[in-house]
Amino acid sequence: MMYHPTLDKLAELRLTGMRDALEDQQAMADIAELSFEERLGLLLDREATARAERRLKTRLRNARFREAATIEDLDYRTARGLDKALMNDLIAGGWIKKHLNLLITGPTGVGKTWIACALGNKACRDGYTVQYHRLSRLFEELGFAHGDGRYLKVMRKLARTDVLLVDDWGLAKLTAPQRRELLELLDDRHQRRSTVVTSQLPVDLWHKMIGEPTHADAILDRLVHNAYRITLKGESMRKLNAKRRRQPIE
Repeated sequence: MMYHPTLDKLAELRLTGMRDALEDQQAMADIAELSFEERLGLLLDREATARAERRLKTRLRNARFREAATIEDLDYRTARGLDKALMNDLIAGGWIKKHLNLLITGPTGVGKTWIACALGNKACRDGYTVQYHRLSRLFEELGFAHGDGRYLKVMRKLARTDVLLVDDWGLAKLTAPQRRELLELLDDRHQRRSTVVTSQLPVDLWHKMIGEPTHADAILDRLVHNAYRITLKGESMRKLNAKRRRQPIE
């Protein structure tokens, strides 16, 4: 067998999973007991796994999560109004398939961003594309895109993203251009993709934050009425975690 030229050809074809698997097979003492079909099947399985891992790494990198959060690390012990049954529904991912939204509200520090990023991480692992943006930074990016001619390209990318995480919603009242851009984006995504919003403001105060009534009605109609809601309460998780770290070890 022309072993090394085969490895080189697999690398040239970017079949690195198959290349690594072939090297592993050559080191197996009992490899001759496997048929050609069995060995080929193992090579293909390894290549498929390697490609899936690369695609996941790309999705996670492109998401630009603020928190390195995973659903496996969700804290249900702390009393903050986190419903485990609802979380299990969200983790299952049916809301993304149905293009529903998720609104997470509560005081600062209770874990809104962390929960949003954990669900975004799970969505990436399930094969969905995800983007994380703080609302203020999103408007800044759109402003730069207007200036250098990328606006339509950026808006199309946002519109096509399966799950868009919008963090820190409502920290400042929206300007007229921001209202128009937000309505355009949500209209493109409505019933086609899922949007997650985190906010310190209760949902019933969002209309006032948006400002102009006609735009506020249109924005909230596309965002709120087809959304799951998580309303958190309680003390800041950062404070609680700091207290736990200071407790003496018995």
